[in-house]
Amino acid sequence: MKRALGALVLLALSACTIRGEGESEQQRVSICEPVVFEDSPFTHCVAQPGDHAIAMDLSRDGTDEPYRSLGALSRALGEEEERLALAMNGGMFDSEGRPIGYYVEEGMRRTVLNENEGPGNFHLLPNGVFFGETAAGSWRVWETDRFADEIEDRPHFATQSGPMLVIGGELHPAINIDGDSRKIRNAVGVDAAGRAHFVITEAPVSFGKLARLYRDVLNVNNALFLDGSVSQIWDPARDRLDAGPSIGPIILVTERDTKQ
Repeated sequence: MKRALGALVLLALSACTIRGEGESEQQRVSICEPVVFEDSPFTHCVAQPGDHAIAMDLSRDGTDEPYRSLGALSRALGEEEERLALAMNGGMFDSEGRPIGYYVEEGMRRTVLNENEGPGNFHLLPNGVFFGETAAGSWRVWETDRFADEIEDRPHFATQSGPMLVIGGELHPAINIDGDSRKIRNAVGVDAAGRAHFVITEAPVSFGKLARLYRDVLNVNNALFLDGSVSQIWDPARDRLDAGPSIGPIILVTERDTKQ
């Protein structure tokens, strides 16, 4: 049974980097909106199957060097930026910016599934995989074990991170309702209609509060933590391009041309 502890409230946010490149000829509509949950500010962005395509991007075409920032991505995209609806850091990485978990870009696997135990948030099991059978739909968030057991064909895109925040409508068993660790964080979840919900916090919050936002308000039964402290988004329609610590893999959401 779906639960709703509170309504999402619109909030004007200013904590972002403003771009000065001028407006595009056609007005762009953002897929993101500012919201408040239990007195904490968030930005919530929704990708719709069929209307949007999702992909992973790590480095400029023809190179093996990760972007490490959304600014570098913006310089590399050039005219392709016109279709970009959202970019967000998407998965944990090593000191060189390369993914430490399963990573697939345009059907090509760059890193194998990581089923090891270890320290840190990534290894707070169960962790999980955000993936899509196609760019334009069949997006999912699954626990790593389920992914390993059930997925035989390589997806179009995938990124592994951890921990899972919500699993089958329940909070991760190791996550407190509102623990003491509070950081800027970002995450992704997929609802029953197949929509991908991307969230970034605009103030430090606990794992528990972020997980409950997904479960109790966004009605998302499976959600995955992407990272903390380094979390950043690029929302071209709102002229928001975050800067900050170096990042690794990047999730791209683009507008699809559905007109003939």
